[in-house]
Amino acid sequence: MNKLLAASIKEASQKIQTGELRPSDITKAAVKLTTIIKPLNAYITVTHETAKESAENSDIRQKNNNLLGKLDGIPIAVKDNYCTKGHLTTCASKMLSNFVPTYDATVYQQLKDSGGVLIGKTNLDEFGMGSGTTDSYYGPTKNLWNSDVLNKYYSCNSYRNESLQEFCKEDSWHIAGGSSGGSAIAVATGTCYAALGSDSGGSTRNPASYCGLIGLKPTYGLVSRYGLIPLVNSMDVPGILTRNVDDAVLILNAIAGPDEADSTSIRREYVPLSIPDTIDVSNLRIGIPKEYKVTNISPEIQACWDDICLLLKESGASISTVSMPHTSYSIMCYTILNRCDIASNLACYDGMEYGYRADEWNSISELYSKTRSEGFGKVVKERILVGNYFLLEENYEEYYIKAMKMRRLISNDFDAVWDNNIDILLTPTTLTEAPNYNEFISLDNQTQCLIQDYCTQPANMAGIPAINVPIKLSQNGLPLSLQFMAPSLEEERLLSVAKWVEANVKFPRLELTDSALLK
Repeated sequence: MNKLLAASIKEASQKIQTGELRPSDITKAAVKLTTIIKPLNAYITVTHETAKESAENSDIRQKNNNLLGKLDGIPIAVKDNYCTKGHLTTCASKMLSNFVPTYDATVYQQLKDSGGVLIGKTNLDEFGMGSGTTDSYYGPTKNLWNSDVLNKYYSCNSYRNESLQEFCKEDSWHIAGGSSGGSAIAVATGTCYAALGSDSGGSTRNPASYCGLIGLKPTYGLVSRYGLIPLVNSMDVPGILTRNVDDAVLILNAIAGPDEADSTSIRREYVPLSIPDTIDVSNLRIGIPKEYKVTNISPEIQACWDDICLLLKESGASISTVSMPHTSYSIMCYTILNRCDIASNLACYDGMEYGYRADEWNSISELYSKTRSEGFGKVVKERILVGNYFLLEENYEEYYIKAMKMRRLISNDFDAVWDNNIDILLTPTTLTEAPNYNEFISLDNQTQCLIQDYCTQPANMAGIPAINVPIKLSQNGLPLSLQFMAPSLEEERLLSVAKWVEANVKFPRLELTDSALLK
C-alpha cells in the first residue's frame, strides 16, 4: 500500500498536526484505493462524498489550529451492522438492503466527534452469522494474502487492477474470516487506518487472525452497543481492527465509556489508556489452558504457540498450564444461546415498518411469511428455525436453561484462573491459517463456525477482553496469530502484553508503494 496509508495513526496524525500533510490528501489517497480494491468486495457502501466533506472540515480545523485530536482527518471504516445516519446499513442482507437509519450508532458518533473520516461501510456475513464473510447477500470478501496476484499487485510501482479482477474471478483465494471480514480487508489493504467490527463469538479476532491484524474485543459493556444491530445481546461488543496495538488504543480511547442510551454499558467513567513503549513482562504470570490444545490444531499454530511461550519465558514471565474444564462444552452452549437470541432479535423483520417488503397482498400472515422467506438468506433462516425450536415450551428447560447454567460454569472457569494468580491467558485464535475458499465452503456454515469459533467464543461467554496478535507467516505465506485474554476491565494489561509481543515478533505487513495515489 502507499507509504502514507501504511503509516500508523500516530505517524499520520503527527504530520497533520504539524501541517506537513492535509487530511484531504490522505482521504484522496484512501478514496482512490477503495476504488482500486473493489474486486475484493471489502465494502458494501463507499461514502466518498461524506469522506471528502469530513476531510475538508479537518483541513479547516488544521488551518485554524483547533484539531479535535489524534483521529482528526484519519480515514476509518465501519462494519455494515452499525447504524449510520443518511447511509445504508444493510447487515449484508436483502432484508435491510434499502434501510437508511435516522441516527448514528454511539461508537460512530464518537469517531465523528473525534474527527474520524468515514470511508465506507464494510462487508460481513449476513447479520453477522458466519466466520468467513462468505455468506453475505453482496457476495464474499476476498483475502489477498498468499495470492498469485499479491506480488504483482502489492509489491510493484503501479497498480494492476486487471490482475486483481482476474484473481477475484477464481475461487483459489483464501477467506478473510468473519463475520467482520470486510473491515479486516479494508484495514489490511490500507484503505483506512482502522475499522470497527463487531464480536459476538470471535467475529473481530477471527478475521484479524487470517488477515494479519490486531483485533481487539473489549470487556462487555466498556463500549456502547447502541446502534449496533444485535445478534446476541449478552455477548455482542464493538470490536476494533488495526495494523498495530497503538492504533487500537487510540480507537478504544475514542469510543469507550458509559452511554445513557445503552443499558448494558458499564456506568463508570472511562480513563483513557496510555501504553508505554518500554514494557516489562518479567513479572507476568501466563496461563496456558490445556483444553485449548485440541487434536485438530495445525502443527504450525502449535509451533507458533510454543515459540511465544518460550519468548515470554526467556523474558522473565512465568508460564504455567491451567485447566478450564468446561471449555469443550462452550461452543455448543454458545451455539444454543446464539440461535435463541437470533430467533428473538430477528422477529421484528416482518416487512411492515422498515426493510424489505414482499409483494404480497392476500393477508398479513402471508405477507410476513413471504417477506421473511425472501428477505433472509439460507443461514439466517436456519438459525431462526433452530432458535425457535430451542425456545419451545417443551424444549426450553432442556436447551436454553441448561445452556445458561453451562455459561455460568464457563465464566467460573475464568474466575478460578484469575483467582489462582494468572494475569493473562495465551491461546490460539484460530486453529489453522486462513482456509482456501473452496475448502471452506465444502463444509456448511454451522460446521465451520463450530471449528472457527472454538478458541474465541469463550471470552464472549465470560464477557472478558481478548485480543488477536499476528505472529509470523506460515510456510504458505499466510498469517499465523495468537490470542491473549485478560480479566474484565484489564485492557491496559492486555494491550501492554500485546504491544510487547508485537514489538518482538515484527510481523510483516502488506506493503505497496505508489506515488500516484497522491497525484
